[in-house]
Amino acid sequence: MYDEQEQPPEHGPLAGFTVGVTAARRADELGALLERRGAAVLHAPALRIVPLADDSELLAATKDIIGQAPDIAVATTAIGFRGWVEAADGWGLGEDLLARLRGVRILARGPKVKGAIRAAGLTEEWSPASESMAEVLDRLLEEGVDGLRIAVQLHGEPLPGFVESLRAGGAEVVGVPVYRWLPPEDLGPVDRLIDASVARTLDAVTFTSAPAAVSLLSRAEERGLLDDLLAALGHDVLSACVGPVTALPLQARGIDTVQPERFRLGPLVQLLCRELPARARVLPVAGHRVEIRGHAVLVDDALRPVPPAGMSLLRALSRRPGWVVSRAELLRALPGAGRDEHAVETAMARLRSALGAPKLIQTVVKRGYRLALDPSAESKYGEG
Repeated sequence: MYDEQEQPPEHGPLAGFTVGVTAARRADELGALLERRGAAVLHAPALRIVPLADDSELLAATKDIIGQAPDIAVATTAIGFRGWVEAADGWGLGEDLLARLRGVRILARGPKVKGAIRAAGLTEEWSPASESMAEVLDRLLEEGVDGLRIAVQLHGEPLPGFVESLRAGGAEVVGVPVYRWLPPEDLGPVDRLIDASVARTLDAVTFTSAPAAVSLLSRAEERGLLDDLLAALGHDVLSACVGPVTALPLQARGIDTVQPERFRLGPLVQLLCRELPARARVLPVAGHRVEIRGHAVLVDDALRPVPPAGMSLLRALSRRPGWVVSRAELLRALPGAGRDEHAVETAMARLRSALGAPKLIQTVVKRGYRLALDPSAESKYGEG
């Protein structure tokens, strides 16, 4: 039975974890999926999408394609393809563009793009089941692209590796820049996400586009925090990317990332549901199973939210479970605590109260505190 203050174990797999969302598009959908599984979400769109209906580059590319038909056209996003057709209509070139594309082999990245293509009165030749641009690239290169003229509807910036690989295979590539990524007008949320990552109060950051990753790193560099952010993402804050292209800017900085097998939001969330609990520290303490998560602790099956100061103390104790940790060392673990060791006693009292099991942490008179590791686990955790 649970007492009145405890929660039954019907919490989601991400309960107690905080996840940052850098997406601009579909951010609400991704945030809802995470929250439904128990996560706290920090939303910080790292970019904004600016349509290029009046952009000279898009007009020039459209005229180029009308004047000389490509052999193949690659459509990457539904919003981008629709925007291209709408912009062409605005210039009085819509019918000419569609007439030219009717004689072209069209490859669509996924079902949404297929819908946009068909809505324009066109028909795609092929679309990968994986919705992966990598699979589109593999198909093109396997068929051979030497001497072919290929139009590629770009994401906000050139697709990393995609255009280069086609050109290396001998293709002439016409980029169609339908919209562009720019930094967000309000940098406050991005700065808060960077600060939370550096402070390790964030457990994971999700990336759904390469430009978002580039934008986040660029903003950290502007603030002089790039090294601190890279250190956090490299060790303590998980970088979860929707696919390999999205991961490239992070991997170029030496950051390991995780990616789902299917490059979609649902599988990305499912991946986090496996990865974050697997990274949590689990200890047998005073007859209980204690799992230390980002901003909460599972004591047996009860989820116990813990204040930030308490989490700092608990992590310091868990690094040497069963060993005595001095008040001075615990004071250094408290952010902004100054020199008053009374701050440790106050935070420790709140931590014990939050855990709901005071005997988990023992006071060792005149020495400090220790996690009351179960005797059977003493040799396992007490050595070294």
